[in-house]
Amino acid sequence: MQASHLLLEEPIRLASILESSTPDELLDDSQILQLQFAFTTTGDPLSGQDRVDVKLSVAPAPPRDPSQPNPKNAFSSMTKIIGTLGPSSRDVETIEKLLNAGMSVARFDFSWGDSDFHQETLDNLKKAVRNTRKLCAVMFDTVGPELQIINKGEAPINLVVDEFVVLTPDATQQASSTTLPVNYPELASVVKPKDTIFVGQYLFTGSESTSVWLEVMEVQGPNVKCLVKNSATLTGTLFTAHAAGVPVGLPTLSDFDKEVISKWGVKNSIDFISLSYTRHAEDVRQARLHLSKLGDLYQTQIFAKIENIEGLKHFDEILKEADGIILSRGNLGIDLPPEKVFLFQKAALHKCNMAGKPAIVTRVVDSMTDTPRPTRAEATDVANAVLDGADGILLGAETLRGLYPVETITIVQKICAEAEKVFNQAVFFKKTVKAVGEPMAHLESIASSAVRAGTKVRASVIVVFTSSGRAARLIAKYKPSMPVLVVVIPKLTTNHLRWSFTGAFQARQCLAVRGLFPMLADPRHPAESSTSTNESILKVALDHGKAAGIIKAHDRIVVCQKVGDSSVVKIIELDAY
Repeated sequence: MQASHLLLEEPIRLASILESSTPDELLDDSQILQLQFAFTTTGDPLSGQDRVDVKLSVAPAPPRDPSQPNPKNAFSSMTKIIGTLGPSSRDVETIEKLLNAGMSVARFDFSWGDSDFHQETLDNLKKAVRNTRKLCAVMFDTVGPELQIINKGEAPINLVVDEFVVLTPDATQQASSTTLPVNYPELASVVKPKDTIFVGQYLFTGSESTSVWLEVMEVQGPNVKCLVKNSATLTGTLFTAHAAGVPVGLPTLSDFDKEVISKWGVKNSIDFISLSYTRHAEDVRQARLHLSKLGDLYQTQIFAKIENIEGLKHFDEILKEADGIILSRGNLGIDLPPEKVFLFQKAALHKCNMAGKPAIVTRVVDSMTDTPRPTRAEATDVANAVLDGADGILLGAETLRGLYPVETITIVQKICAEAEKVFNQAVFFKKTVKAVGEPMAHLESIASSAVRAGTKVRASVIVVFTSSGRAARLIAKYKPSMPVLVVVIPKLTTNHLRWSFTGAFQARQCLAVRGLFPMLADPRHPAESSTSTNESILKVALDHGKAAGIIKAHDRIVVCQKVGDSSVVKIIELDAY
């Protein structure tokens, strides 16, 4: 197969498959030992009858300073991992482990839990960030037009295959094995016999024992009578319902979402909004309009979550408006025939890559909600997402309520790192340049040149100075094989009532883009300041890279920065540093 047909470096060395991903991957610092050998030779070495006595002494390795970053865990993969925090992952100790394992964005799902619950979790995240010295962005996932079933009694509901259950808009009804109250009064008017409805707490593909597949049999006034297609036990207080291929006439940004953003979001300066069930570009525009009225949240980025047929039909126009895309394969995998899901993923990722917009893939290791290892198919799925050009992997139930949240992020990070080793960056670069066409915009030309220079001189890192993050995202668009250190220079702005610095949002938002690793510079130094100032900031960036273990003596570094009115790409060697 030609390499040009696959974003895969060929041929893959078979021996590399047998190599350990990380030699000391199973050891923490307390387990690493120093081995000392003492050799004593006796006898006649020329006769071949000599004897070698070996004495082995074992001693603990010197303890590592916990205040310093651990090179083993720094920049371990270019692909970003978004973890959903919840009951299994909300205490400080667990969040610290998640950050050390590779989580760069924490997602808060308000489909369940109140603001106080999520505030406590976020406060714990802030403590973990301080303790680990690892930056982490915050993503708020909207509820949107989600169909919900409330189980007020909280008792488990057993649904048996081939029996009937009625979905009713009557909120006074108690959820049971025969009746499920749904929050959408118009459900009976939009579904028809033979339609499919899935119900579950989080995973509802119909293959788990915790979610159920229903087939609509008949509409009885406001109620919908359904046939149970698989036996399942629904547990918890809230279940999500999804009617496959059925348009729901509820607003994308609900009143509940607006209230949470206006209060909890403003208080916590959220970096991203995951706009659930995005169906039209206008949905993104309305969400952005709402954010523009909420102080600093005008800087919050909107990631459109594509999870139904409507969103798929309007994908191109949504991509133009959104800051990024989340491919929600859970719901969309229900709307689409199974044989079409991979086509959607590959087409959508290609469009995002060519547009330079970050793309996040969901629902990759569902089995790790209950097991410590992914299936073979899931492991391959993660790798294929990376080879397709995904910027990040989003984990939902696996970290929210799963039994192995830390192990999940650890394994996904390792799979991503292995896939990145064989990603064919040369082919991807050529395709991207061709798609951009000529003449290139000035900044696009500079960004592509920086990546090309980094490849040609085999640079260990690319360092880019930016205020808005745009230059860094353009560099990331070409998927360089080396990390990109993003030095975000804060910018002083005013709304005529007060002065404030931008930069913190822009730095954290790099954490959702493949290959970008941000750091915030001293706000007293503008991005186009004097050469001496830029040199001092560059030294700080390089020292950070050295501490992280990605830069060493005599490495070549590509630097992209603005000098006066000109954008400059330069190559330096580290003899002077």
